[in-house]
Amino acid sequence: MKFKAVIALFAFVTAPAWANEGVTDSTISFAQVAALEGPASALGTGMQLGIRAAFEEANRAGGVAGRTLVLETFDDGYEPEKSVEQVRSVLNANAHIGLIGPVGTPTTLATQPLATSANMPFIGPFTGAGFLRAPELENVVNIRASYEAETERWIKYLADERGLTKIAILYQDDGFGRAGLAGVNKALESRGMELVAEGFYARNTTAVKSALLDIRRSEADAVVMVGAYKPVAEFIRLSRQLSFNPVFMNISFVGTDALKAELGADGEGVIISQVVPYPMDTSIPLVAAYHEALAAVDAEATPGFVSLEGYITGRLAIEALNKTGDALTRDSFLTALKSLSDVDMDGIKLTFGAGDNQGMDDVFMTVISADGNVVPLEG
Repeated sequence: MKFKAVIALFAFVTAPAWANEGVTDSTISFAQVAALEGPASALGTGMQLGIRAAFEEANRAGGVAGRTLVLETFDDGYEPEKSVEQVRSVLNANAHIGLIGPVGTPTTLATQPLATSANMPFIGPFTGAGFLRAPELENVVNIRASYEAETERWIKYLADERGLTKIAILYQDDGFGRAGLAGVNKALESRGMELVAEGFYARNTTAVKSALLDIRRSEADAVVMVGAYKPVAEFIRLSRQLSFNPVFMNISFVGTDALKAELGADGEGVIISQVVPYPMDTSIPLVAAYHEALAAVDAEATPGFVSLEGYITGRLAIEALNKTGDALTRDSFLTALKSLSDVDMDGIKLTFGAGDNQGMDDVFMTVISADGNVVPLEG
C-alpha cells in the first residue's frame, strides 16, 4: 500500500481553532517541507518515503504512548521563497509538533530562522551545510556528516590516495554549491593545492554547457560536483560525448539512485560520497530493519541512500518522543531532542552532546559499477 503526501499549496492566514501543536489523544503530526516536484524531487520524495517507513513501523507496534504518527508533506519545489511560504503556513496552523526531513541548503537557510524563532523542532535536514551545525541552534538536530567532511574526504581520495593534481569543480550557484566550493578550497589549500577551473549553473536548471567548456579547457583529471542529479547528469553525459572523461566525484545530496537512473550507461565509474551506511548491506541490523519497514510501506520500493536517511531521521524523532512519556507537548519533545546523547540504533551509533547537534560523522565512498549498480568504492 502506498501512502500519499498531503501537499499544501497555500499558506494559512490565521491559526485555526483546532490548533494543538500536532498532539491529540490519538495522533502526533509532523510536517515535512521539501521538494516533491522539479530537479530535486527525488530527494524530497525519498526522504518522505523513509520517514513514513519509520513512522508506520512504529504505528504497527502501537505508536508512541498509544498515539499514531502522522507525516504531512508540503511541496516547496526546492525554491527558498516557496519554502518560506510553506513553513510560515505550518507555523501559523500550529498543527504539527515539529518540522522533519527538509531538503536543501538554500531552502533551509531561508526557513531555519523561522523555525528557530518559533522554537519549532527542525529534525534531520537533508543538507550538510555548516550553518545548521551552529551550537546555538538548540531546535536543530542533524543526522548526517557535514559538507566540509565530505569534501575533505574527496580530496583525500583524489590527491592523497590517487595522486591527482588537476582538480576542477562544478557547483550550483547558491548557498549549497558555495558551501561545497568552500570545503573543496579548504581541503586543497591544506595540501598546498588549488582548483584548476570552476564552473557553475543556476539552481533548478540544467544549463551546464558553458561550465563544461570552461572546465574542459583546463584538462582537469578530476571534476568534483556539488549539485542536484539532473544538471550533474547532463554535465557528465555531455562530457562523455566530448570524450572528456576525468574522475567524476559527487556529493551525497546529488541523490545517488536518481543520478544513476538519469545517467544509464554513462554512469560507469562515477563516484558519490555518502553519509549513511550502504543500504543493501542487510548484515547491518539497522539496514535490515529498514528493508522490512520500507517493504511494508511500498512493496515495490527499492532501498536507497535517501530513503535510508529518511528512515534514520524518523527513527530518531521516535527515540525523542519515547523519552517524553505521556506528557507530550512541543516543549517536552524539544527538551527530549536536546537531551539526546548516545543513541544506538540497531548497531549504528549517533552521538550528540553539548554544542554538537550532529549525530553521524562518517563519510562512505561509493561508485557506479559497469553493470549499473552502486557499490562501495574499494581502495
